[in-house]
Amino acid sequence: MQTNKQQGFSLLEILIAFSILALSLGILLKIFSTGINTATVAENYTEAVQISKNLMAKTGIETPLQVGQSSGIENNFYQWWIETSPFMFNPDNVDPKTLTAELFKVKVTVSWSDGGASDRQVELITLKLINKTL
Repeated sequence: MQTNKQQGFSLLEILIAFSILALSLGILLKIFSTGINTATVAENYTEAVQISKNLMAKTGIETPLQVGQSSGIENNFYQWWIETSPFMFNPDNVDPKTLTAELFKVKVTVSWSDGGASDRQVELITLKLINKTL
């Protein structure tokens, strides 16, 4: 009686194991790179919103609130535009000539390029109230 016990793995078993390992590592690397890309995009959006909020807060305080547009670049990466226009508020029972305040619509747009096919942008719009000069 002779028993033939095989020791070790066959070549086919090793090839299948390496194939499964290669596929698993490829999927894991793709997941990690996607996570890093998503974190970068989220960081850019957060910074763009902060720039927009700062510009909106300055409008009417550091710069006069008047009709017009202005633009600039922040951190050599983010381009911004501020557009200020009058906002007409006309309720039925109010005479516009007697109002002592004036509404302005302020729109702040911040855009940047992330190397993709199109630019990304954040746009914030608010109304600001100022006293009319008679």
